Formats: sequence, C-alpha cells, structure tokens
Amino acid sequence: MLRILLLEDDKDLNMLTSSYLKSAGYEVVSVYNGLDGLDKFAEQKFDLILSDIMMPLCDGFEFAKSVREFNNDVPIIFMSARDDKPSKQLGYRIGIDDYIVKPFDLDELVLKITAIARRLKIYSSNDLVVGNLKMNKEERVVYIDEEEVSFTVREFDILYCMLQFPKKTFTRGRLMEDFWDYDSSATSRTVDVYMAKLRDKTKNCDGFEIQTVHGLGYKVVLK
Repeated sequence: MLRILLLEDDKDLNMLTSSYLKSAGYEVVSVYNGLDGLDKFAEQKFDLILSDIMMPLCDGFEFAKSVREFNNDVPIIFMSARDDKPSKQLGYRIGIDDYIVKPFDLDELVLKITAIARRLKIYSSNDLVVGNLKMNKEERVVYIDEEEVSFTVREFDILYCMLQFPKKTFTRGRLMEDFWDYDSSATSRTVDVYMAKLRDKTKNCDGFEIQTVHGLGYKVVLK
C-alpha cells in the first residue's frame, strides 16, 4: 500500500483529501504545516508527498527544499491555489514532480498519484520496462522490441538511473560524480559523448527520449 504524507493547513480540505485518498486504497498521514511534515518525514518512510505551498511555520517551498537536501527520490506533488508561472517554476527547480492547482478534482489527483505509483512499481523490480525497452538490472541486459542491444556497464547504469527519475535533470557534474571516479580524466565533454551514444542506441525506443537541459545537463522525458 502506498504511504502518503499530506501537508495541508486547511483542516476541512485536509480531512476531505485524506478521506478520499484512503477510500482509494492509500495510507495517509496528515499534518498541517511544514515543520510537522519534516518531523513526520524524518520519523517514518513515505512513498509520496502531497504538499500545500502557503502554510504556517514552514511553507511548501522550504519544506520541499529541506526534503531534497537528503532525499532526491520521494515524489512530491504541490497542491496550491497559486496558479502563477513563477511559483510553478520555483517548485520544479526545487525538485517537485508535479503541480496541481486548487480547486482541483480529487479524481484528477488520484490519477496523478496512480501514474507515479505505476512508475514506482516498475522500478522496484529487476525489470525496468518503458515502452518497447526493457532493462534487467540483475543480468544487465537491454532489450528493444525484444531484441538484445549491447550496452557497456557505464551506459547501462546511467540510463537505468535516469529512467527511474523521469523529468529529473541530471547535471554533468552529478553524472561525473556518480559514474566516473573522482581521479579520472572524465570531463563534461566525456558526459556529452556518452549521452550521444545513449541517444543513438535508444533512437528506436517509443516510450521516452533523452533531452538536453541547456547549461545544466540531461533528463529523460516519458512520451
């Protein structure tokens, strides 16, 4: 069962959302401000976070920043009445995964959660399947349209990691730190060469594409 941490200072909306999500089969822990949210997140394991932005003591932006300082994996969805572009841009720069504007349809919220839950289920197994691509982590083999495609160990590790976190930007520095030794001769140009190879090898994949984030690095976007 997916465990959700819900941060919403409006008690009526908090209760309504919590009840609806529980009826949809999710386990929900509710808090009313960002500080209590951080305490709960430190104490317990959650699979997903739903957070308002405008909250007392610690707003959603500060909460999300604090979470991302020590956890880049847990999905975060902002729920907010703020429909302005700067708020959305700031949220995505911090590292949230989705943004839904109040008042929202609870069914729409469940659809967003379901989509993320589906990805979590895929990535928890040895087989990662995205469209016509399948990667087996244990055997380190890649299939496209059921045909095996040759990948080096480093190519496999980079693509597998990026596919686990669609829409997340991986900077060149982060990729070098994670996949090359500190004392190696790898440069940002080395990363670019590897990404070009990955693009070429996955050009026939119908479920995703590797995009350049100008000035930063790369990300995978699902189709």
